[in-house]
This record gives sequence, structure tokens and C-alpha cells, in this order.
Amino acid sequence: MTETTLLWPLLILLSGLLLLWGGGELLVGGARRLARLWGMSPLLIGLTVVAFGTSLPELFVSLAASWRGHPEIMLGNVVGSNIANIGLILALVLLLVPLRLAFRTVVLELGLLHLATALLLALAFYGFFPRPVGLLFVGALIFYTSWAYRGSNRAGKEAALQQDPEIQTKPGGGGAVALALLLVLGGLAALAGGAELFIQGAVAVASYFGVAELVIGLTLAAIGTSLPELATCLVAVRHRQDALVVGNIIGSNLFNLLMVLGVTASLMPFALPPVLLARDLPVMLAFSLLLLVMLYLRERLSRGLGVVLLATYLLYIVSLV
Repeated sequence: MTETTLLWPLLILLSGLLLLWGGGELLVGGARRLARLWGMSPLLIGLTVVAFGTSLPELFVSLAASWRGHPEIMLGNVVGSNIANIGLILALVLLLVPLRLAFRTVVLELGLLHLATALLLALAFYGFFPRPVGLLFVGALIFYTSWAYRGSNRAGKEAALQQDPEIQTKPGGGGAVALALLLVLGGLAALAGGAELFIQGAVAVASYFGVAELVIGLTLAAIGTSLPELATCLVAVRHRQDALVVGNIIGSNLFNLLMVLGVTASLMPFALPPVLLARDLPVMLAFSLLLLVMLYLRERLSRGLGVVLLATYLLYIVSLV
């Protein structure tokens, strides 16, 4: 492949990223409108609806990669996205503004996140992610989501509407719901097309440079599919929605493990390469444990923590390339 022929795969890859980003934005916008019309609190929106929406690029890319016979791109995408969400996205947000969140409000989500991570580590020793565990992950996600919604404070509806004048000025009837659903459907269509283009471009670029597909997944795919998280967090910071920012990060990592790995394994079980256990999974676990410890001890995430996270993430990326 010459430099001239490389230009086309790069354009395809960039087009896929733009569609993934745009689709994530549309879907999150529609999902937030639906959630607030249904009376969900900002924290619950971040942990469930927004986390689900911003994790859909990872899901579509992972399914497309597995379907086309590139499971290492899928694995790198999931693990790399979880690392990037904390080491890059959260770090950049903390450099702008410190965040506060009561540990008790996310103790269940953090517990599930680390339980799923521990199970993934155990499976990495085994070297394979079987279908029954995939179904278990999906079942755990469905149970958590339904429990979180049923347990949410119904009084959150009034508070949520007061915080979103755009929603408040619209009637709560069919028009508002139809607009939200239209945004969701448009976002899903863009995500599907973007994932297909992205995988085609990523495989071609990896072949040209002789880079392992796992590394492409851990870097290019992970950062690209984390763009919706970054966009959502920046919007939330501008409105001083600390709970939405932290909830989005924790929820996205949880959804990446339970939804993306769970759905993919339920359809197409896959092997887990030894390098994940030796290098990438310990990094993912270390980042999430650091977040847990800081929330537990201080219930505050400082700019200093952002510097540490970003520096560590950059060192990790350098070690890959």
C-alpha cells in the first residue's frame, strides 16, 4: 500500500469517527430529553442513559470488529476506552475544574464495576470469554438498569426540569417525545454507519503500518469511541453538573464491560490474548481503583489527581507505540 492509497483508508477512518461522534451526540441528546421527561435525576441520567448512549460507539465498533473477524480490535476498544475514560477524559475535566460527589451515591456502581473487572481478569487467566458469562453480564446490566430506575427519586423530575430550560419550555406530550425518539433513531443510524467505516479504515491502517490490531483498538479506536464521553462531560462541566460527569465516567466503564463484552460474547464468544493480562487489564484496574479510593477518602477529585491521571495515561500510550 503506497502513501497515495493510504489516504483513502485514513479518510474512511476519519469519516467513521465523525459519524460515531455525531451519532453519539444525537443519541445522548435524545436520551437526555426522554430521561428528564420521565423524571430521572442528573446522577441517574449520567449513570444509565448517558452512559449507555456514549457507550454505543464502543458496542457498534466491537460488534462490527468481531463480525469481520477482528476480535482484538474489539477487546482493545473496550479495555482502551475504559482506560481513556479515566486517564484521559476525566483527567482533562479535572484540569479544568475539580469535582465533588458523595461516595455513597455511586457505591453500587463502583462495586459492580470492580466485580466485572475481577471476573474479566479471571477469564483472562482462562484465555477465553464464553457465552454463558456474556449472558451473565447482560443479565446483570438489565437488572442494574431496572433497579436504578425503579429506585430513583421521583421528585427528581421537577429538579431536572428546572435545570433544563429547553426541556421545560416544551410540552410533555407527544411532540417532545417524538423529537427525542427521532434524535435517538438518527443517532443509532449514524453509529451503525460510523462503526462500519471505522473498522474498514482501522484494519487497513493497521495493515499498512504493521501495527497489531490490539494496539489499534487500545489507542485509535479507544480514543475515537470515547469522544462522546468527552463531549458530554464538557457540556456537563459548563453547567456545573459534577454528578453527571462522574456518573457518566463510571457508568460508561460499567456499560463497556457488561454491555459491550456481554453482548459480543453472547453472540460470538472470543479468545482473550495473554498480553491483556500482563499489561492492559492491570492498568484498567489501577485507574478504576484510584478513582474509587479518592471518592471514598475525600469525595472530591482534584486538579492534582487530573495531572497524575493524564501523565500516567500518556506514559501508557507511549509504552504501546
